Amino acid sequence: MTKTPPQRLLTLAQWSNSVGDGAYYTTSALYFTQIAGLTPARVGLGLTIGWAVGSLAGLPLGRLADRRGPRGTAVLLALATGSAVASFTLVRGFVPFVLVACAYAAAQAGLAAARQALLAGLVPAGERTGLLARLQSTLNAGLAVGAGLGGLALHAGTRAAYLAVFAVDAVSFLVCALLLLGLPRAASVPVRPHGGLGVLRDRPYAVVALLNTVLLLRLPLLSLVLPLWITERTGAPAWLVSALFVLNTAAVTVFQVRAVRGVTGLVGATRVLRRAGWVMCAACAVFALSAGTSARVAAGVLVVGAVLQVAAEMGQSAGSWQLSFDLAPADRVGEYQGLFGTGVTVARTLGPLVLTTLLVEWGPPGWLLLAGATLAASYAMGPAARRAAAGREGDAGEPGAPRSAPATRRSEA
Repeated sequence: MTKTPPQRLLTLAQWSNSVGDGAYYTTSALYFTQIAGLTPARVGLGLTIGWAVGSLAGLPLGRLADRRGPRGTAVLLALATGSAVASFTLVRGFVPFVLVACAYAAAQAGLAAARQALLAGLVPAGERTGLLARLQSTLNAGLAVGAGLGGLALHAGTRAAYLAVFAVDAVSFLVCALLLLGLPRAASVPVRPHGGLGVLRDRPYAVVALLNTVLLLRLPLLSLVLPLWITERTGAPAWLVSALFVLNTAAVTVFQVRAVRGVTGLVGATRVLRRAGWVMCAACAVFALSAGTSARVAAGVLVVGAVLQVAAEMGQSAGSWQLSFDLAPADRVGEYQGLFGTGVTVARTLGPLVLTTLLVEWGPPGWLLLAGATLAASYAMGPAARRAAAGREGDAGEPGAPRSAPATRRSEA
């Protein structure tokens, strides 16, 4: 009997996660307020604290994956995430809610870093960005299916329906753990001793990660900012929010794999990031033009802006994936991915406050400021990445290779 290729198992694990997460994201806010009895303000504060903790946990958990082996670490963190989801059903107060939210966010952040390290250990360097594109397409397709399941629970509106959604999400992480357990062990790589600050001592890579965080400020656009912008600043109908979400999800599902073609090496990654920066700049300008227009005009302008935004999103994802792996030492991929992945949690934590102030309150000038910041970060990625690559070559002779130093062997958990 032939073994299932690692790429397929990773894709199935991604599918399992995304279906459960789609259902969870659709229903969790109403469950916490209507069933668990928390106020919206406390839910928002608790989740903010949770994701802040998650952003700090990704780096040490990524380092753990490097030292103990990414497969075993990923399996344990998938089980921990499922347990945290199940624990949400028992929450009846603010303090327990915050504690479970911290555990959930930390496990999610660590799982993302461990899976990236596992992918790096099982998939040849030239195939990683293409596989990440397929995983992103799978993620969006799964989120759409999960959102449909969540919609059924919202329609029912009962405690049992909400609990069923949380059960589905918890089971999805159990399935993910079983799939990851079926993967072969990643090749052992010598782990070099390093100081307590670890990856934070690699300032050029930290700068690249910081610039990527600026680009990731677009994350709350679709879920939070555009709905507020549409209802408060334009005459477009509220249902357009759902249509733009479907447009974005479908576009990523269909075109993300194509968007990574030709994105190889440092030059290709920085080129696509600059191009995506200009596309995002155009998207911001188009969104700004929708302010104060009639329903029909606003709807048309917003659709054009959404098309440009998702095109920029796919380009930014392709370029950042390539850089995150190419600039990381082979023996510390988990730790480096842990730092790079904090950009997502930081953007989701700070993005809502920054973007609602910048765009919804300031209006068109705010869109232009966002465009300028995105373009500046996109162009700064080139010299920052070249400096990081030069430092890696100076230490080891080639980008991504381990430096010459006494080392211990990493054991697979």
